[in-house]
Amino acid sequence: MERRRFRWFPRGIRLRTTVAATVVVALALLGASVALVALQRQQLISGLTDVARQQGDTIVGEIEEGGIDEVDVGAVKAAVGDSALLQILTPDGTVRTASDDDYLVHPITTSTPPAGDTVVYTVDALPGGAEPFVIVVSGVASPGGVVRVVTAQSLESVERSTTVLVTLLSIGIPLVLVVVAATSSMVVGWALAPVEAIRRHVAGVSTADKDARVPVPTSGDEIARLAETMNSMLARLQASAEAQHRFVADASHELRTPLATIRTTTELATLHPEAMDRDRAAGLVLAETHRLERLVSDLLLLARSDEHGLIMNVEDVDLDDIVTGEIARIRAQGALTVEVDVVSVRVTGDAQHLLRAVRNLMDNAVRFASTTVEVRLGTMNGVAVLDISDDGPGIAGSERERVFERFVRLDDSRERGTGGTGLGLAITREIARAHGGDVQVFTSERGGAHLRLSLPLPLPAGAAAHPPPSAARR
Repeated sequence: MERRRFRWFPRGIRLRTTVAATVVVALALLGASVALVALQRQQLISGLTDVARQQGDTIVGEIEEGGIDEVDVGAVKAAVGDSALLQILTPDGTVRTASDDDYLVHPITTSTPPAGDTVVYTVDALPGGAEPFVIVVSGVASPGGVVRVVTAQSLESVERSTTVLVTLLSIGIPLVLVVVAATSSMVVGWALAPVEAIRRHVAGVSTADKDARVPVPTSGDEIARLAETMNSMLARLQASAEAQHRFVADASHELRTPLATIRTTTELATLHPEAMDRDRAAGLVLAETHRLERLVSDLLLLARSDEHGLIMNVEDVDLDDIVTGEIARIRAQGALTVEVDVVSVRVTGDAQHLLRAVRNLMDNAVRFASTTVEVRLGTMNGVAVLDISDDGPGIAGSERERVFERFVRLDDSRERGTGGTGLGLAITREIARAHGGDVQVFTSERGGAHLRLSLPLPLPAGAAAHPPPSAARR
């Protein structure tokens, strides 16, 4: 509906701006022209009215001094000129004298102001005439009653001046509007030239132009900031595309490895059963199937997290129960010494996700520990803190953030051999941040890796709780 409603409006910023500027200036000029014409007309009429009033005052003075019979008609005719008219009306309405012989019989006014008053008005034409006049009627006391002195000035000069002014405005305003439109179009086109250059550049960017950037004007204005924002967006898109590329490549590689092992083992057991023990082949296939299942599960979790955030079934969770359960699982393997310092800690979150995060951290420690894994759980400053340390090779300071990236291995061959996929720590951080916490890496006292999972403790009763922005609840 909105598109249909404004379909008539010009398209294109340059054209719309030019039209809008021209319309605004046209309305302003039209209003100013109307006001100018009205003001000029009023001033001219006022000037002629003053002239007629002065002429009438002169005759009124003569009548007051010597009476109506003492008025010099010849002097009156000479004083008013050809564009004016004078009549002196007796108390009974008879024309006593007039400056124009055509008006010696009929009065040009019916107004009868009292002595000492003056009436001013305009008429479109006098009796028998065709020109507009302004008429001033003054009342003068006399022994026989009120004598009226009528002076009239022709408004023909006003009409001519108004016509000339309107004609000039009718010619000038369109010319001004043409100049305004041309100037607006030129200025807007000049201002939008960098935007058009950005548009053309962006339109020419293809998937092959990973390093393509738009030119940034040196003006330092809004357009320059737009270009900088576009370049930042292109950089983010490039980083996202490269990350997706790496993710797909790594996922394909990780999926291909167990599949290749399963296929090779199956083919060898089928074609050369004497060379492959059945139980050993089944064990290899089962192990690779478990690895494949774990990898697919991790990929699905990350994909869902990227699209909608983690789906959280929020409840009170005894974090110490999860930790002690995982400790028991590690001890059951019997390969490492596990030192424990765990206190009772309850948090709010998704029990399955928290179990997965703790298990990933535990498995990471077991994978690289030489002899000992240390597990500590407690609280600090309103936060639940789980510290898991090992006496393995540790993680260099420059790699402590990179280990949380997907499919990152600090030693590819070693981690593949121990069954890692390079997704465990990435998933752990996703889960921690979905719960409002985080995961950090330090160096343990034994020189190995020290990973710390921190989670917020439940708020006191009555306090408002807000879910983390990255989590979706159900």
